[in-house]
Amino acid sequence: MKASAASLYDQDIVAWANQQAQALRAGRFDQLDLERLAEEIEDVGKSEQRELISRRAILITHLLKWGYQPERRGASWESTIRTQRDAIARRVKRTPSLKRTLADPDWFADAWNDGRDLALREPGLSELPQACPWTLERIINPDWLPAQDEGRTHG
Repeated sequence: MKASAASLYDQDIVAWANQQAQALRAGRFDQLDLERLAEEIEDVGKSEQRELISRRAILITHLLKWGYQPERRGASWESTIRTQRDAIARRVKRTPSLKRTLADPDWFADAWNDGRDLALREPGLSELPQACPWTLERIINPDWLPAQDEGRTHG
């Protein structure tokens, strides 16, 4: 790694990335910042995972609102649920290895906790289950919505 590549990374990551891409394409491997390149490549995967979990958290938030505030149900909640499910399905189709993230218990717990925390910010929602009452299959099923009284005993 050249010193200039290291300092460019700290000053302007986009310029650094372009410089690294040019060096790769030109076969100038001695100019590569290998450690940071490896980190950045790993971060691409982590970014995809974070996006998937974020979408699932938003989906869970709206499923909770749908299930626990039936009197406030509306087209916008249903639209958000549909949009998030579609986006999750597209992302997993384009990047099949994300299926592991979707099913991973730790990532599932993170999405549940984030979604639950967002839902608890809603006026009128103060008691929600600590653990997710739904399976992953239900959460991502485009034909499923929580029933009005489903989960009310899970508090």
